[in-house]
Amino acid sequence: MRTPSGGARLWLYVVAFVLMAAAGFALAVAARGFLASTRLLWFSAGMSVAAIVAAVASVVWPAARLEP
Repeated sequence: MRTPSGGARLWLYVVAFVLMAAAGFALAVAARGFLASTRLLWFSAGMSVAAIVAAVASVVWPAARLEP
């Protein structure tokens, strides 16, 4: 039986990191505008949730097994 590679786990972790960095940037932009609009805050919160889901998926994803 073929199992998913460990590379998929790494890519999920990379995606989670990029999403979290983008969420932080969106939050900083919202704060710089003195929170004039809540749209960026919701966007940042959504990206943070997506980053958490991707990070959890990268940990839970089954590791590749070496078969003889």
